[in-house]
Amino acid sequence: MGTARYVLGGAGTQTAGLAFGGNSGSLTTATEEYDGSAWTGGGNMGTARRLLGGAGTQTAGLGFGGFITTVQSVTEEYDGTSWTAGGALATARYGPAGAGTQTAGLGAGGYTTTSVANTEEYDGTSWTGGGNLNTARFGAAAGTQTAGLCFGGFATANTNATEEYNGTSWTNSTNMGTSRRNLAGAGIQTAGLAAAGLTTVNTAATEEYSDPSFSTETITTS
Repeated sequence: MGTARYVLGGAGTQTAGLAFGGNSGSLTTATEEYDGSAWTGGGNMGTARRLLGGAGTQTAGLGFGGFITTVQSVTEEYDGTSWTAGGALATARYGPAGAGTQTAGLGAGGYTTTSVANTEEYDGTSWTGGGNLNTARFGAAAGTQTAGLCFGGFATANTNATEEYNGTSWTNSTNMGTSRRNLAGAGIQTAGLAAAGLTTVNTAATEEYSDPSFSTETITTS
């Protein structure tokens, strides 16, 4: 990447990825686009922040929530060139798990002064309340607004809880093999991917979700 950083937001696919915000020693607005081979700079975000949620695609991205010196409700939309302000989250928070698209987004859980279960749905203009998670946490997500998946994260401790969303409510599913926080998520509700994170140490463990359970795979760093 052009800007080394952590606790950033992400969206898109393996051949059309989007990375934005985070901390590079200080908060950054830097945006980068991935084409399957290399990263190139995109338009900067309006608000520098870390621990934000992400959803959508490289040309229709969504970044929401996060932390500056306090929790944030800021939402921004990306058109492949520049970011513009969107509707604010109803519940300001950092670490929300993001899924879906720019016009049908999903933000689940996160942290205010404690882990929260709040779910919100985005229609391209504003956020409205959805069904609460069964396990309050800041975890990872995959899927869509009407077929979402939330897994792992931190509640009062690391959790391996997995839940499926049907557009109205969350249902508990089979737990992950490894409880962890700060993990990455991708895929869809019936073919999800959970990668890396923190147990008591950094882990490279990868798990694949095929409704209704996870199976363990192995990844290496390069």
